[in-house]
Amino acid sequence: MLEDRTTAASSPTPWPAAYPKGYAVVDVETTGLARDDRIISAAVYRLDARGEVEDHWYTTVNPERDPGPVWIHGLTSETLEGAPLFGDIAEEFASRLADRVLVAHNAVFDWQMIAREYARARSEAPVRQRLCTIALSKELGLPLPNHKLESLAAHFGVVQQRAHHALDDARVLAEAFRPSLRAAAADDLRLPLQECRALTEWADRPAPLIGQQPGGYGGYRPSSWRPSRKRPVCPYPNPGRYEEGKPLKQGMRVAFSGDTSVDRELLEDRATEAGLHVSTSLSRLTSLLVTNDPDSATSKVVKARQYGTPVLDEAAFGQLLRDVEPAADRAASATGRGSGGR
Repeated sequence: MLEDRTTAASSPTPWPAAYPKGYAVVDVETTGLARDDRIISAAVYRLDARGEVEDHWYTTVNPERDPGPVWIHGLTSETLEGAPLFGDIAEEFASRLADRVLVAHNAVFDWQMIAREYARARSEAPVRQRLCTIALSKELGLPLPNHKLESLAAHFGVVQQRAHHALDDARVLAEAFRPSLRAAAADDLRLPLQECRALTEWADRPAPLIGQQPGGYGGYRPSSWRPSRKRPVCPYPNPGRYEEGKPLKQGMRVAFSGDTSVDRELLEDRATEAGLHVSTSLSRLTSLLVTNDPDSATSKVVKARQYGTPVLDEAAFGQLLRDVEPAADRAASATGRGSGGR
């Protein structure tokens, strides 16, 4: 059981002054991965500046639609029918997030789901920055076989009790985040913080009831559902083209074409946070094209055929994103760090 250690003795290690003053470790379970999907449960562990637990909170949420993959999260329509709507818990949820950095495993996903729910409720989550524990583990050079939560937990000796239950996943992540944060502080490592932007455009439209199939919920305009912004420049050199059967490598130039089941911007965010270069066009330097319709006549698909650019569908790309190989220069520098029990 995760204990409240706020009374523990202060670490003798000097703490970076620029580090955040508090964190909200978050996990949400959802009806699916697309932008139409809804939150069905949420958990928050509030941590102080050094990662010590202050309190925790959990709730189920009525998604007003089919609950999706029950075999994963275990929450049925019957269970969720009596749960509060998101609007009913929005204020309490916000109080748990306020003035803290949101921490999550694959944080861009949790943030986008939370931001959409607040946009539907005509409000904003009080979050300005997020920290992805996948990105942090890469910065630390942790020797993980992959970037699943279970691998991070095993590395730090944290026992999972109920995988895909929001409260237990948040507990596990909080317990793994504490030593990660301390290791980063010991090395005076700059935390990989990302900006959180609220959704501001969402047209009125009633949600389908539980049991109904989703279909364009929200009435947003796909081209303007989130404010556009310039992506940061990829810091890694392009290692060349993707080779079938091998992992993606940081610095690879990736382009997308056609419709995707997961929101395009979310896929691009995941790719960027994994260290890939997301390109809006396709050239001879492009490492990989991601498309669910390789036989289409879009300009990118046509150019990919001309240049011999490797093509993957969205599902295969999503699998590869889970374990992106570090850039050569970073892999070399990380070798000297080792794990040191981190």
